[in-house]
Amino acid sequence: MQTGISVVVPTHPARVRNGMTKRAVGSVFGQTLPAASLIVEHDLDRAGAAATRHRGLLKVTTEWVAFLDSDDQLKPNHLADLMACAQDAGADYVYAWYVPVGFGSDPLPHFGKVFDPEHPTQTTITTLVRTELAQAVGFREPPPGATINGERYGEDFQFTVECIAAGARIIHLPRRTWLWNAHGANSSGQPDQGDARL
Repeated sequence: MQTGISVVVPTHPARVRNGMTKRAVGSVFGQTLPAASLIVEHDLDRAGAAATRHRGLLKVTTEWVAFLDSDDQLKPNHLADLMACAQDAGADYVYAWYVPVGFGSDPLPHFGKVFDPEHPTQTTITTLVRTELAQAVGFREPPPGATINGERYGEDFQFTVECIAAGARIIHLPRRTWLWNAHGANSSGQPDQGDARL
């Protein structure tokens, strides 16, 4: 593996047309710690976010991989802050938190809580992970009806659960380093929901 970080951005045609993907990519290019590579993976066959993210992940050749959804944005210090945390803590997987944009309140109120692998809470997909771990675990849809604390979860938390099972050291960095945009057409990773249908 080469040194550095690759950023994987799964997207679909509607987000290319409406400029969201360009905005997300621009935020990657604006990092104070530049990414070694950027992989924008297009869901042209309507396979959904898990399969699209997984295809992009398999192209990564750097030691670390970061993930960003195509309707969100990184603040300029995102990669630098997560990498510093990973190195300081000897972590395999680091996640910070977001600034909610367009939400009435924080939709996942776990900011600042130490990650407990025995009782994991919902995380986000905007993470920094050792590539070897991420590629071994991969992305897949959770089993039907899978819930945490009574709420259904998606491929992002399934990935986290499988990283825990693989023995990953997961650290929460209590900083808001990216923007989670609510835009009324969020697809929640499903090809038949929100703007993914367009």
